Amino acid sequence: MAALTLLISPITTSAAKPQSDGTSRSTNVLMICIDDLNDWVGFLGGHPQAITPHMDALAKRGRNFTNAHCDVPVCSASRASVMSGVAATTHGSYELGPRYEDLPALADVPTIHRYFKDHGYYTLSGGKVLHHGFNGSLAGDIDRSLGRLKSPRPKKPMNRPADWSGAWDWGAFPEDDAQMAEFQLANKAATTLQEDFDKPFFMSIGFFRPHVPLYVPPKWFDLYEADSFQLPPSPKSDLDDLPKNFLGINDYAVAPTHAEVVKHGKQRSLTHAYLASISFVDHCVGMVVDALKSSPHADNTLIVLWSDHGFHLGEKQHWAKRTLWQESTRIPLLFAGPGIKPGRACPEPASLLDIYPTLVELCKLPTNPHLEGVSLVPQLNDPMTPRERPAITSSYFGNHSIRSRDWRLIVYEDGAEELYDHRNDPDEFRNLAGDPTHKSIRNHLARWLPKEATPEFKTKSERARRRVK
Repeated sequence: MAALTLLISPITTSAAKPQSDGTSRSTNVLMICIDDLNDWVGFLGGHPQAITPHMDALAKRGRNFTNAHCDVPVCSASRASVMSGVAATTHGSYELGPRYEDLPALADVPTIHRYFKDHGYYTLSGGKVLHHGFNGSLAGDIDRSLGRLKSPRPKKPMNRPADWSGAWDWGAFPEDDAQMAEFQLANKAATTLQEDFDKPFFMSIGFFRPHVPLYVPPKWFDLYEADSFQLPPSPKSDLDDLPKNFLGINDYAVAPTHAEVVKHGKQRSLTHAYLASISFVDHCVGMVVDALKSSPHADNTLIVLWSDHGFHLGEKQHWAKRTLWQESTRIPLLFAGPGIKPGRACPEPASLLDIYPTLVELCKLPTNPHLEGVSLVPQLNDPMTPRERPAITSSYFGNHSIRSRDWRLIVYEDGAEELYDHRNDPDEFRNLAGDPTHKSIRNHLARWLPKEATPEFKTKSERARRRVK
């Protein structure tokens, strides 16, 4: 068994002095980031058998944005967008590769951590928040590190076929939660939340699961009957009315194709592992949220929970992410805390770009002129407040999805299109792009297509690596 370590930076105490009244001077922020979590959570209903009691309880306490979407459906680029508040069509990262600090367009754009720090906050971060971490020129954005995740790996593959990427393995491993880095990070965050601080704090926690490889202890697999949970609908006819653009996207990614998954008979066991991983990370979220409830900061801390993008598990004959369909763009987005009254979920479109301006407004900080998202405070006050701007997602240069309350328009770089009516077709089975009766709604949505998107930025090493391929 490979050794499991969680690297913990030395803890500074300069910001841990209690005030005379034992409270913070301003509103704190607890940000919980989850990797590759799609809508398979109880509060979004993406899978009817998903077991996520802790996140469901958090959703009931605050505002659940049921129509929230990522800016770009891949890890590093999405997180650069969230942390900068700047869209991929401006910063130019549409794929894995560039670090935040590599992107010329973000040279003068402070991360959300830096912005809060510059306005009097003590910043803490642990786990996977930025894809490449807060290093180099960003190291000073974080006052205290809560640790980096190092996932457990068995010595030999557990379930994957021999010709699959090592990243695409799964199984009941290790034996108990204490060996999991996410559990250790949750414990560290829970302990830290019991401290008093002489500044308001901004704490971000990034959980890696349910990202592949899907290793979690056996008890999380045991929550689900291996032969009785539902598989997502994936009729072959769903592809008949689609352009070819993203149908072969896994051909140059490490994820297996749907045909390969079916050939090896692995769809059910992979899906089982994904569900188990979701329930495990839900438990970790519960550890942190419960610790906050019992802390000195319980009544003065905003919570925001989000995932960097969605994830396919066979829908549209696809696995993983990178597409502009619902399974890849839709993400959980929750806000809870002081001033946010529990109530109805919000069906209006929301983007991960909106997190930064929303927190700035809620915490009464000066407006950051770099931000391209829109504050969600109107929808936090009243979930039925209409919103004109749709959620815009870009994947690779020139390909965009426009998601309104009821519709999705996809326009590819070569001009091919897809159009879906979510009032009648939530699974996006019927492409209406060629139906002239929907031309007006198509044109209405097309107004939001980016006019001058920034070309994809590649570092020198990335350009060289792609030439070799």
